[in-house]
Amino acid sequence: MNKLMQYLIISAAVLVMATSAQGEPDQRVRLNLPAQMQVHMLGNMRQHLVVIDQLLGMLAREEFDKAADLAEAELGMSSLDKHGASHITSYYPKQSRQFGSNMHMAASRFSRIASEGDALAAYKALGRITQNCVGCHATAKVR
Repeated sequence: MNKLMQYLIISAAVLVMATSAQGEPDQRVRLNLPAQMQVHMLGNMRQHLVVIDQLLGMLAREEFDKAADLAEAELGMSSLDKHGASHITSYYPKQSRQFGSNMHMAASRFSRIASEGDALAAYKALGRITQNCVGCHATAKVR
């Protein structure tokens, strides 16, 4: 079994484990954001999902340079001003801020790795982005 297949199997197993906890009471911390900031933040996160979907497609088509550019522009450290993150994060608990920072740093690392053209390394780097998304969403909620 090649490394990419192993990685995909492990990723699928993680998804199955994450969905098995759905019957348990919601223990996530509620973020008390003003309504306008909730709308802004949720819009940013939905856009992040669109970008992750686009990155997966680009990797599948071996468009590594495009994936690198998109990740940095939309998710990487250079995207922070674009998202207006600084005025929202003051409402986040420390753990949520850390997940967010780690996600943006992971996206910048993904950008550098993807530009090297190694598919397996790029998929692994993309996994480090989404690990932070999953971690944050597992510990915090807006509503």
